Amino acid sequence: MAKRRLNKQQKWRIEKIQEERAARASRRERDIDRKLQSGELGDEQSGLIIAHFGKQIDVEVLEGEQRGEITRCHVRTNLGPLVTGDRVIWRPGADDLGVIVALQDRDSLLQRPDKFGQLKPVAANIDHIILVIAPEPEPHDNLVDRYLVAAENCDITPVLLLNKTDLLSDDNRSAINALLERYRGLGYQVEQTSVHHAPEEDSTIERLLKDRTSVFVGQSGVGKSSIIRRLLQDNSIRVGDVSESTGKGVHTTTTARLFHLGNGDLIDSPGIREFGLWHMDPEHLEYGFREIRPLIGTCRFRNCRHQAEPGCALLEAEARGDISPERMQSFRRIYTEMENSDWQQPG
Repeated sequence: MAKRRLNKQQKWRIEKIQEERAARASRRERDIDRKLQSGELGDEQSGLIIAHFGKQIDVEVLEGEQRGEITRCHVRTNLGPLVTGDRVIWRPGADDLGVIVALQDRDSLLQRPDKFGQLKPVAANIDHIILVIAPEPEPHDNLVDRYLVAAENCDITPVLLLNKTDLLSDDNRSAINALLERYRGLGYQVEQTSVHHAPEEDSTIERLLKDRTSVFVGQSGVGKSSIIRRLLQDNSIRVGDVSESTGKGVHTTTTARLFHLGNGDLIDSPGIREFGLWHMDPEHLEYGFREIRPLIGTCRFRNCRHQAEPGCALLEAEARGDISPERMQSFRRIYTEMENSDWQQPG
């Protein structure tokens, strides 16, 4: 899927929307400056972003008598995009709306490109990414590989979790087991679970989340919200089904949200059916495949496209069995999508 190309009318509409947003942001900033100068805002204190709602953000208070409480805040325009998991400095306001005035250093940042190819941050300060798949909707190597490439380039440890194991059958078990074994062979941690298992019988999720901040990613319909509902014992969390007509999941999460789970934290992100990597160059793509990484720069030709060129180190590795045909096919598909976007291979 290449980047979407805009016509003149679409570009004009986007520019108008951006101008209107800039005007609103300017008015908010002037109001914040007035409050700062008049002494209407309280003292600076640390906080943790729990959820993001457009221009307003839910911040958990991390110090003082209100520690643990949630307050809604505006954001100063000079801070750039903030995401769930960010540690911030904020000041309380007299109208029950605080103001975030500073962003603290991030340990990690997960990003993905939007449909226009622009990078969009998803979550911050994550210890590992839990990639959830399920027998339904059917998992595909290429989607899994997109997440893994993103995780590898963000230097965030990925874990592959097969949920809904109760849906394994004679029709799908062989293919799914082969897929899981392929990633185990590459050194990835692979786990299995089902929300239909009693917590005392299956502690897989609790073990994965212990003493970490994790983020769930994966297609809609794989059961991320169901897992969270069980962990929190909260029936108010919406759970989606798989569409009978498309076989794809139905979105139930609309904004990334951080949950405290007693022994760890979890950030639930909106379901992503296609995880684009258009913002990366071929070197980042090669780095994201663990078995290809040691071969970077070893092809005979510097601009090798790894298709049929003589002296291609990747083709030789595939012939030796060091790269599986499935992973090589996935690599080529992503590489081709990069070529068909606005990315240009260096000469």
